[in-house]
Amino acid sequence: MRSSSFLVAAALLLTLPAHAQPSKGWAPVSNTALAQDYARRGEHEKVVFLFEKLPLEEQTSLATFPVYIASLQALKRYKDAEKLAKKAMKLRSDDATLGVALGGAYQAAGDKPAAEKQWQKVLSQLAPTQVQPVAAEFSRRELPEWTERTYLRGRALAKNDTEYAPQLIQLYTQAGDQPKVLAETLRLIAQDDRQLPYVRNMLQNALHEEKDFDALEKQLITAIQEHPDQSAYSELLLWLQVQRRDFGGALVQARALDRRSRSEGVRVLELAAIAQQNKDCETAIEGFAYVVKEYRNGPYYNGARQRLLQAREAQVRETYPVDQAKVRALVTEYEQLLTELGRTPDTAPIIRNLANLYAFQLNDRAKAMTLLQQVIDMPRASDEVVDEAKITLGDLYILKGEPWEATLLYSQVEKSHKDSPLGYEAKLRNARLSYYAGDFKLAQSHLDILKEATTREIANDAMQLSLLIQDNTVEDTLGLGLKAYAAVEQLVFQNKIPEAIKGLDALLERFPGHSLADDTYYLKAQLQRRTGDFPGAIATLERITANPQTDVLSDDALYLLARIQEEDVKDKGKAQEFYNQLIARFPGSIYVAEARKRFRKLRGDGVQ
Repeated sequence: MRSSSFLVAAALLLTLPAHAQPSKGWAPVSNTALAQDYARRGEHEKVVFLFEKLPLEEQTSLATFPVYIASLQALKRYKDAEKLAKKAMKLRSDDATLGVALGGAYQAAGDKPAAEKQWQKVLSQLAPTQVQPVAAEFSRRELPEWTERTYLRGRALAKNDTEYAPQLIQLYTQAGDQPKVLAETLRLIAQDDRQLPYVRNMLQNALHEEKDFDALEKQLITAIQEHPDQSAYSELLLWLQVQRRDFGGALVQARALDRRSRSEGVRVLELAAIAQQNKDCETAIEGFAYVVKEYRNGPYYNGARQRLLQAREAQVRETYPVDQAKVRALVTEYEQLLTELGRTPDTAPIIRNLANLYAFQLNDRAKAMTLLQQVIDMPRASDEVVDEAKITLGDLYILKGEPWEATLLYSQVEKSHKDSPLGYEAKLRNARLSYYAGDFKLAQSHLDILKEATTREIANDAMQLSLLIQDNTVEDTLGLGLKAYAAVEQLVFQNKIPEAIKGLDALLERFPGHSLADDTYYLKAQLQRRTGDFPGAIATLERITANPQTDVLSDDALYLLARIQEEDVKDKGKAQEFYNQLIARFPGSIYVAEARKRFRKLRGDGVQ
């Protein structure tokens, strides 16, 4: 009878890959490469047959050992795997990962106590140079607890509380262990504030739930109180509050850091600009006012004055109904600023802002057009400021009912700022002009390009208008309802609010049950709010939220209802109710984060 080894050898020869078959002038493929090929296929008997004939030095080499011991364990030859690991440890005594492999052999055999005893022995004998490879081996074996223990043992050997902090932060982030993530990050920046960018990046990936942000905020406030001289904590708290859109809280930290670093207000200026971009006018005004007051002779004084007026203008525009007396007061301040600074290329943006007030708030188009033409004709004014003035002048021609003049100006800006945000803005204006005129095909051709715009806000606006056109020209192929709606939107653009509200009522009467009904109600509520008719706006929005078949604009309507109750009616209880409804009914809404923040603020939550 032939021996079993002979049979295996014969079988091996028959199953060799074509490139490894004997032939004239045959050069054999290495056993290691061939065994690895069999290991990938799960043919472990063939792997073991090839390796057990090798000399011990080759069996325990870096290339062979991991494949060999894995195949022994797959075949449940645990004693052989244990013997192989022990032999490897004797031959390569400086490689601590082999001790981990021996523990792995015990674990595979089901002897967990022996495995853990062996791994603990590895850690007790660990040298500083062995920390990284041993941790990597535990990680490869998906043993995060032992990976952590290895790094902590390395930290003890180094006698440094922040040694291996990046590796531990990564490990805790993957495990979702937020308390340990926070403890490690705070310990790291306490020792080295140059790690702030890294820490912010890791926290961005690690923190997802509100309770995690709350926990970090509490720890940072405590750390700031205990270590007021360590600015890294204040820097991180400032970053956290911006992430949470708590710009008021962030401003407190920005001012404290500004006083400590004597940065002449630049940090506060940056924070105020972020607040303004996020429509937190109150915080923006407070921040710009701080720079104006504290740094009268500083390099950012004039810029802060301009931004302060812009923020106050935004606040006046967005407080309903618009207070004309406050508008005129702003005009006076703009005029005073121009008198002080002169009408130069540097103050051209101020002239443009002043023109916007005359055009859209005081309805003095002639004055506005004169100011805009001054900017356009100003020598050495920047191309961007000039083209922004052209866009506004084009808007005024629409108000005058001269669309051809408007499209001429928009097209000039498109051409001079091709593939840039300002050029996209001009193209969006041309798309809206076609939309107002009821030429939906031409509008769509512009919008198809703009949907790929690099500026997210413009791309989103283009997408919304494109979807509005598509959704409302499917059943109504002539687009009669959409043409009526577009005509109303043009009235809104022209600031003819009473006429626009009448147009919306007529549209609802003429096209009952039209797919535009919710858009019509939503726009009407926005206009009612602008005129100060808050009860009317609330009633109109409830036409949307009370309709069980409505889901597209329901979250928008709930959010606007809450804002009206909070900001205009001053009914905190009702506002909380609507914010809570929004969070509960529409957890995926883009408004949820802001709604949660506002709800908590109204409820009186605060970090102690």
